[in-house]
Amino acid sequence: MKLRLFRIVAAMAAASLATVGLVTTPALPAHAAGESYVALGDSYSSGTGTRTYIADGTQCLRSVYAYASLTAAARSYTLNFRACSGAVVADVTNTQLSALSSSTRYVTISIGGNDAGFADVLTECALPGWASDCAGTVAGARAFISNTLPGRLNTLYAAIRTRAPNAKVVAVGYPKMFMGEDCNLATFFSPEDQTALNNAVVLINSVTSTAASAKGFTFVNPVSRFTGHAVCDSTEWINGYSNPQQESFHPNRLGHANGYTPLVSGVLTGTSVRVTGEVLAEAEDGAAEQAKLQRRYADADRKIKPKLFQPPTKAGLEELAKERGINFDTWWAEVGNEA
Repeated sequence: MKLRLFRIVAAMAAASLATVGLVTTPALPAHAAGESYVALGDSYSSGTGTRTYIADGTQCLRSVYAYASLTAAARSYTLNFRACSGAVVADVTNTQLSALSSSTRYVTISIGGNDAGFADVLTECALPGWASDCAGTVAGARAFISNTLPGRLNTLYAAIRTRAPNAKVVAVGYPKMFMGEDCNLATFFSPEDQTALNNAVVLINSVTSTAASAKGFTFVNPVSRFTGHAVCDSTEWINGYSNPQQESFHPNRLGHANGYTPLVSGVLTGTSVRVTGEVLAEAEDGAAEQAKLQRRYADADRKIKPKLFQPPTKAGLEELAKERGINFDTWWAEVGNEA
């Protein structure tokens, strides 16, 4: 809280000096402390993957290390952190939009991945090639993204604009998860699977960008920012298969601090946030207050469940091998030797 007080005092002092002509540059920042910021959306906004979550009585997996929390801490915004792991477009409409009003100054939202069934697609594509219909599952998701998701986004975005007519709204996309390598022993993503999954991300980002632009919103594409930091890269910003499973295939703390936060905050506020120790401390200090705020919505939020990636299991693969006439023991021995 000391950081917030310091910024308010500093801003007032700078404004006074500018008034009397002692400062020739404009008084900054353009934002005002305490302005309303509502973070909407799914697990990529809530901070799932960062391993630490506020105690709000839900399974929304909201983290103080998510980009919304870090941006609000750095700018001293008043955050209503409504994003929830597992949310689909209907959940945002039914449980999150009530946080918006004519006084809302900033809004961010990532949504659509759960509508397209990305967790189920990843689950299918993680199977070994003889057991998987990755191509067919991805094709089904792509058809949904192209044919159904645009209408859902258009309706949702119109509702956001109606409820928050004065807000700067930023629609946030998804990063590519893979860069051609799968180093997780429990999964079997082939290079072809990874390309198909990445291309589906490109498609959903394109559809989201078009829908956002049509409503006057700004779209932020994180693909370039995350390049070199995918699953199994030397410095991962996206978790691979993890324990607990809920952490799997989501941006980790580095992904939010170094990936999303400077990118989204720069578009949202005009100045990119650098996540320093002070910013982290400020975000952490706000955990209890944010948890208290979100508990007001807990009855509705508890109806939303995280969409979890399910890794292949030996028992499950044995059953699939029987169905497909595969000699499981021979295959399993080969996999063990390769590992």
